[in-house]
Amino acid sequence: MIDLYSWPTPNGHKVHIMLEELEMPYNVIPVDIGKGAQFEPEFLKISPNNKIPVLVDPDGPDGGPITVFETGAMLIYLGHKTGRFIPPSGSAARFEAVQWLMFQMGGIGPMCGQQNHFNNYAPNLTDESQLAYSQARYDNEVARLYNVMDGRLGETAYLGGAEYGIADIATFPWVRNHERRKVDIDAIPNVKRWLDEIEARPAVQRGMKVLDDAGTEGKGPSKEALENMFGATQYERR
Repeated sequence: MIDLYSWPTPNGHKVHIMLEELEMPYNVIPVDIGKGAQFEPEFLKISPNNKIPVLVDPDGPDGGPITVFETGAMLIYLGHKTGRFIPPSGSAARFEAVQWLMFQMGGIGPMCGQQNHFNNYAPNLTDESQLAYSQARYDNEVARLYNVMDGRLGETAYLGGAEYGIADIATFPWVRNHERRKVDIDAIPNVKRWLDEIEARPAVQRGMKVLDDAGTEGKGPSKEALENMFGATQYERR
């Protein structure tokens, strides 16, 4: 059985959804990033970048266990292992799907994350113009990326091509809260259609409920959590 070290964040939910879609048995091991569990020595052995999630598969490609960190790598690994939600290796369709997965990894995720930080979690800045600049910078970039998605989804049913797959699974948890992203969803009807369709999938609904009992949804972070997620703790040598 796969062990998944995770927490209910957009990145965690990507892999929760993938495993639910695949109907693979897995064991979730909570890593409370608000309490600094990502810095524990045992976790750092499997996640050198101190980020969740991390997947440990006892039945790896060479017959032994394998550890995979970085969600894009995990989705490719699971797709390759099962032959599902990813086109055949070496095909043009594979590279089309992977490039839109990288669009999420390098664009949607980081930009939405920065927008979320400066709008909701940024410490009190003495220079209000600095905060306003940061918010406008990431608000505008997130809106631009939603429009890129809308153009793509006006040409094809899913981000990765004609079939639902890893690019959609990776992107959905980040863009579903469009109100939080300050995006007018009615102005981008192709994204709206895509969101509604994916949200209706039973496996997606199950994946989004993983670690529900962590109780983080809708709660503001404590001082300890802010320090662990954004403060000096993450920069200490370990």
